[in-house]
Amino acid sequence: MTVDATWQKSSFSGGGDSSDCVEVAAVPEALCLRESDEPGTVVTTTTTGLAALIRHLRRDM
Repeated sequence: MTVDATWQKSSFSGGGDSSDCVEVAAVPEALCLRESDEPGTVVTTTTTGLAALIRHLRRDM
């Protein structure tokens, strides 16, 4: 999936110019996530879905 959007590095990713990071982009009706080292693989979700994922991940930390 190719998404024409402005990608930004997640604040949860490591600092610096490391290629190991998650990037986020907002498009109409959705949020898109991808890993910087695999920009062609995009996961699309809603704000509700992303919030649920983050809550789940925080609980398991």
